Amino acid sequence: MTLLQIRNLSVVYHNGSRTVTAVNGVTLDVEEQDSVGIVGESGSGKSTLAMALLRLLPGRTAKVEGEVLFGGQPLLELGERELSCLRWKELAVVFQKSMNSLSPVHRIGTQMADVYRLHEHETRLSKKQVRERIIKLLESVRLPARVYDLYPHELSGGMMQRVSIALGLMHRPRLLILDEATTALDVVTQGQILREMMELEQELRLARIMITHDMSVVAAACKKVAVMYAGHLVEFGPVQDVLRHPLHPYTQGLLRSLPSFKGAKDHIRGIPGSLPDLSSPLQGCVFADRCEHAMPICRQAQPVDTAYSGSRRVACHLIGGEAHAAQ
Repeated sequence: MTLLQIRNLSVVYHNGSRTVTAVNGVTLDVEEQDSVGIVGESGSGKSTLAMALLRLLPGRTAKVEGEVLFGGQPLLELGERELSCLRWKELAVVFQKSMNSLSPVHRIGTQMADVYRLHEHETRLSKKQVRERIIKLLESVRLPARVYDLYPHELSGGMMQRVSIALGLMHRPRLLILDEATTALDVVTQGQILREMMELEQELRLARIMITHDMSVVAAACKKVAVMYAGHLVEFGPVQDVLRHPLHPYTQGLLRSLPSFKGAKDHIRGIPGSLPDLSSPLQGCVFADRCEHAMPICRQAQPVDTAYSGSRRVACHLIGGEAHAAQ
């Protein structure tokens, strides 16, 4: 059953006379108890997409268009009161570098208890009852009860990240968005947290969107992958299918840039060039200037998001469209 439906979502930032299209016509579905990794270079629009879903973008400088249905409810049309009943309770997020957002002069448990009371509106719970609930939550993310009485500076980076994840899981949401939640951690700690997240996903029966620039994180912890480039969704499908047989040249480039533990290392290389200027109108494919397979049509017409096989989709003239018909 589909939990989140995104249809033709676009986000345009306005800064004086300059406009930047950070997200451009993204269409994506997330099923219940699904795990979708959104991957791409910095500046691809991944975090902007998440902020648009949560309606946390400033209305004066960001224009959001399209349709977003969460459990059948139109997120972009809800009033503040209706939205407050969903956000943080059914739809939660762990922000990038969220471990730095806690007050350094208050204990972990005190801060978490304040957040719990704010959103639950349960004034009849005693301090002891709230403490018991917070400790149980900390233990669910593999933290000992003593963390409740510690200050942020007394925790390691991995422990702080677990506290951030616990805050996101506080109200047992149906969908949790993690924005670069493991980027600042060492490889061992990152692997532990990813494994624990997958276990919690099964235990709590929640869906997860993981935003990252690291394809290896998606490979280890997600069922599906959505590849974004310059605000466009260029490829989508089951992780194993996309990793074994990437269709879009950008996806292929991302995978070539990853080192391998086996075989020769001389084929590792980055993608030449850089992201296009998103404040200027773009004609044709946004990746054409960096694509080694670019054809004349790639600079003339924007490729259509095309169903490939099963749940796989790709927006490339090499797959479908006029270029496919001519072959």
